[in-house]
Amino acid sequence: MEQDLIEAIHKLKEERNGILLAHNYQDGTIQDLADFAGDSLELSRKASETDAELIVFCGVRFMAETASILSPEKTVLLPDEEAGCPMADMITAEELRRCKSEHPGAAVVCYVNSNADVKAESDYCCTSSNASAVLRAIPERQEILFVPDKNLGEHASQETGRNVILWDGHCPTHVNIQPEDVLSRKQQHPDAVVMVHPECIQAVRDLADEVLSTGGMCAYALQSDAKEFIVGTEQGLLHRLRQENRDKAFFLASDSILCPDMKRITLDKVLESLQEMKHEVRVPEETRVKARAALDRMLRV
Repeated sequence: MEQDLIEAIHKLKEERNGILLAHNYQDGTIQDLADFAGDSLELSRKASETDAELIVFCGVRFMAETASILSPEKTVLLPDEEAGCPMADMITAEELRRCKSEHPGAAVVCYVNSNADVKAESDYCCTSSNASAVLRAIPERQEILFVPDKNLGEHASQETGRNVILWDGHCPTHVNIQPEDVLSRKQQHPDAVVMVHPECIQAVRDLADEVLSTGGMCAYALQSDAKEFIVGTEQGLLHRLRQENRDKAFFLASDSILCPDMKRITLDKVLESLQEMKHEVRVPEETRVKARAALDRMLRV
């Protein structure tokens, strides 16, 4: 049955000149099916460089929006329209405008894990791997407002020494990882390297050997001589880590690291989306242009 679904998806994708993108947190079957697997911005940039007319984004809504921002001429489908991001929804464009009015002159740095209208109100976007570089690019005397993830913003602030006004947002999946979880895993695997995502709370980051984005974790594991790793991010990444490092062992920092929104995407939904061209995501042009400007400023950094 699963193989029938996969074959039907491949056939329709080719007929419609489409590509399938899968975020690192997707189920392993979805990742294996994809033309490209990786983090959200990396995937959107790859899609924009292809001649595909259709993008099926297996991720959450803000990722599909980013693909639409970078490729407005392409049709972008999200297989499950309810696949959202609780952290992205912790700030609205109206709330950000109000906060900006309280801090006139502040540079707004917006984590790419945010909705398009929030990006449009921002000066810079950033990713979990380049947040510190973006902060360093802002004049030292200028105030910085970082939205929506306070943990990533705090980590970047500590790395750069910049004072940052932090919005009180967070990733519910990553904050589920607690220090006692990491300590327990370290007792079980004393020789393992601990890698955690910067969306984790500081007490967890303090226990890590490396604080890295998902792409950073993959690159680090490939070049490291270590044979065991404790991984503090959503469980979907273990699929890619294990595929790329057959001789190494990976253990989740906690048993509760699962993003329910990421796991809403299934083979059935991908096929249905392709068959019916369902759940198109398109960012309004005025919003798209402003959001694209914030992304472009990040890329110039």
